[in-house]
Amino acid sequence: MSDSADRALQERAERVMPGGVSSPVRAYRATGGVPPVIASGEGAYVVDSGGRRYVDHVLAYGPHILGHNPPAVVQAVRAQLDHGIAFGATTEVEIGLAERIVAAVASIDMVRFVNSGTEAAMSAVRLARAATRRDLVVKFAGGYHGHADALLAAAGSGVATLGLPGSPGVPAAAVAATLVLPYNDTAAVEDLFARRGEQVAAVIVEPVAGNMGCVPPVAGFLPTLRRVTAASGSLLIFDEVMTGFRLAYGGAQSLFDIRPDLTCLGKVIGGGLAVAAYGGRRDLMELVAPSGPVYQAGTLSGSPPAMAAGCAVLDALAGGAAYARLEKLGRRIEAAFSGALGESGVAGSVNRVGSMVTPFIGVTEVRDLAGAQRADTTAFAQVHRAWLDAGVFWPPSQFEAGFLCTAHTDSDVDRTAAAFAGALTRLSASLPGGAAAR
Repeated sequence: MSDSADRALQERAERVMPGGVSSPVRAYRATGGVPPVIASGEGAYVVDSGGRRYVDHVLAYGPHILGHNPPAVVQAVRAQLDHGIAFGATTEVEIGLAERIVAAVASIDMVRFVNSGTEAAMSAVRLARAATRRDLVVKFAGGYHGHADALLAAAGSGVATLGLPGSPGVPAAAVAATLVLPYNDTAAVEDLFARRGEQVAAVIVEPVAGNMGCVPPVAGFLPTLRRVTAASGSLLIFDEVMTGFRLAYGGAQSLFDIRPDLTCLGKVIGGGLAVAAYGGRRDLMELVAPSGPVYQAGTLSGSPPAMAAGCAVLDALAGGAAYARLEKLGRRIEAAFSGALGESGVAGSVNRVGSMVTPFIGVTEVRDLAGAQRADTTAFAQVHRAWLDAGVFWPPSQFEAGFLCTAHTDSDVDRTAAAFAGALTRLSASLPGGAAAR
C-alpha cells in the first residue's frame, strides 16, 4: 500500500476513534511513522491492509505465544462457535480451563474469570482489602496494573510513553491509599513495612516488569516482598497478566520459587481472545461472591470461545517443549542485540527473561522506571522506524517489551536483529561517539 493510502486509513481512524486507536499503546506518536493497519496474521507474521508482511514481535502485546492462528486453537474456537457464544451460565469448557490453571499454578486453589487485566487487578485488590480489613496498597513505579483509578498512580506502559503523570479524571482521593515505591528497591520496601506494615492490605507487583520495558527482579527483591507481607499480615499479589504461562507453565512465580497469595492472569490464557482471571488461596477466593461478601461480576466473564482457546493454548504448552524453544530463540535475539550495540559503539543494554525482551538505547543498565526513563527515546524512535521499513512489527515504545512465539524461526530473529544493527550503525554515524550513556 502506498504511503498516501496508509495515511488515508489513519485519517479515517482518527475521525472516529481517539488518536485512531482503541488503546493508546498502539499509537505511533512516540516513534513517528504511520501505524500499519493489520488485516491478518499467520504464524510469526502479520499482514497489513496493503499486503505487506511483517515479522511480528508485538503478538497482540503478549497473548500469541504460539503465533497467530495456531490450528489447534482455531479448531477449538470454531467447534465452540458451533455450540454457542455466550449463555450467562457456567460451561464445561470454563470448568476445564479453571482446572488447568489450578493444576498448573501452585499458588492458585480457585480462580475467577474476568474480561481484562484491569478487572483482574482491581478485583484482586478489592479482595485483599476485604480479607485484611486494611486500605493501603503498595505498587511500584512503572508497574502497570490496568487503568482502574486506584492503580493508575506512577503507571508505566502507555502512560510513560505519552509522558503523562497519571491521568486527568483520577481524583486525588482515588490514589490516596496507593503507596508507590521504586521497583527492585528492597531497602525502600523494608523501610515502609517497618513503619506502616500493619496498615498495608497488599503489595501488587509484576514479578518481571513488562510495562517499563522488560525489567527482571534483582536477587532478593521478590523474596523480600514475600517475607515482609507475610510478617505483617499483608497479602502479596503477583500481576502475571503478561508473564503468566509466557515465562513458564506455572508462571514467573514458578521460575523464582515464590508463592503469592493472589495472582492475576490474562493474555496467554485466552489465546488472543478477551479474557483474564484472578485466583489464589481457597480461604481468600471463598470470600468472593456468591461464596462470600466481596462482590464482582461480569456479563461475558468466562466467555466460551475464550475458554476454548485458553484450553487449547495451555494444552499445547503443558509438555514444556515450547518453553525450551522460546528460551533458545530468546538467547539468540539477546546475543544479537547485545552484539550490535557493542559493534556500533552506541550505548545501550538488553533486558530479557524468557520470551520477553527489550533493548534500551542510551543507558547501560535498567533495573527500575528511573533507569528506563533515562533511555534515549529519540534514538529508539529511529530504530523503530528502521524495523518498520525492514518489515519488522515491534511495539512503538521504548517502554514496552517485545515478544517471541514458538512460530518464530532463527531467520525471523536474525532479520529483526539485522535491522536493529543497521539502525545502530546509522545512529552511531549521526551521533559522534555513539549515544551517550546516561
